[in-house]
Amino acid sequence: MARFAGVDIPDQKRGEIGLTYIYGIGRRSAQNILTKAEIDWDKKVGEWTDDESNRIRSIISEEFKVEGVLKSEVQLSIKRLLDIGCYRGLRHRRGLPVRGQKTKNNARTRKGKRKTVANKKKAIK
Repeated sequence: MARFAGVDIPDQKRGEIGLTYIYGIGRRSAQNILTKAEIDWDKKVGEWTDDESNRIRSIISEEFKVEGVLKSEVQLSIKRLLDIGCYRGLRHRRGLPVRGQKTKNNARTRKGKRKTVANKKKAIK
């Protein structure tokens, strides 16, 4: 297995797919990295030579924020929103969707499991 930015990348995957295992690198970024390193996108990760791996490693370290650095930056951005008390920060605090989605029917991913509220029983005369 190849190891980039502290992440093991499976040898049997194509290059552009394998690089997406790294947090902060998607398909487009992976394609750009492989193009700059002059490696075919369809070449399997296990077939990369040490020289090719080193070129990829250097490109990632120089041009991209990945893994821990990026995660901490995202957390700091969310914390800033919470601290200034803006609408997006309040939505984060309450665990509701942040980007304008409706919450009447969906939003289960953010809201969590349903909390059923029982009906009040009618008073007997």
